Amino acid sequence: MELKSYLNERLQLVDAALDRAMPSEKTRPATIHKAMRYSLQAGGKRLRPILVLAACEAVGGKIKNALPAACAVEMVHTYSLIHDDLPAMDNDDFRRGKPTSHKVFGEGIAILAGDGLLTQAFEVIARTRPQPRYPTAKFVLELARAGGSLELIAGQVEDLEGEDRVVSFEDLRYIHERKTAALIRCCVRLGAMAGNATPAQLKAVTTYGHGLGVAFQIIDDILDCTATTEQLGKTAGKDAKANKATYPSLLGLEKSRAEAARWTASTLGAIARFGKAGEALRALADYLLKRTY
Repeated sequence: MELKSYLNERLQLVDAALDRAMPSEKTRPATIHKAMRYSLQAGGKRLRPILVLAACEAVGGKIKNALPAACAVEMVHTYSLIHDDLPAMDNDDFRRGKPTSHKVFGEGIAILAGDGLLTQAFEVIARTRPQPRYPTAKFVLELARAGGSLELIAGQVEDLEGEDRVVSFEDLRYIHERKTAALIRCCVRLGAMAGNATPAQLKAVTTYGHGLGVAFQIIDDILDCTATTEQLGKTAGKDAKANKATYPSLLGLEKSRAEAARWTASTLGAIARFGKAGEALRALADYLLKRTY
């Protein structure tokens, strides 16, 4: 498949759906809606919502049924970035090539913008059309679990507490599996559920999403060492400056690349059953492994 065209088509579809799902900038209080839209519309590859749509396609579903979930995961992801960039956390001035929310609107509004996006995500996903195997409540529960204190937030906590101390490889994997892989796994599960996946299909995309999420974060760690701020759209070298535990810091660059390749191979094996319908999932896994920014 021609991945560039596929990504561009899906990105436009997601962006239009996100615009419809958000209050306008003029809705009172205008400041908070401007701030929410500022970060949500700041660009980015829209990887997570595109994965939702690709997983829905892989199990034979209609992507229109997966759009609420796609929008919801992008809102959760964007909220997490706004909060992650705050001075009390990773303290970054740039995200997606633009000044971070707290640099534009101040810390108070940035915190509330993140809170607003997180809440809006559940309003949006609650509109998901139920499927024969998956009532709407299942979609809400799936997102809540992935974004909660046992998954996404757990990884963020352990990541913060791991600064300036020795972290074992097992601890590092725990962080990556939750800080990054949990939401990516959730994306493909939500997409498959929107396509009314069979239990076997859902298990396959779950394995795919987990492996893809870990590989994605390993590559992210590598790029923090090797890419520029301009390429990344965020400050390069942050991990080393904060003395964070990363795959390169524990294994070195070459072994880290091999580890990412190993995880990617496991994802491809998991979705072999989908044949041509899984072509987009396979192309996305290969693209993410080879990305240079």
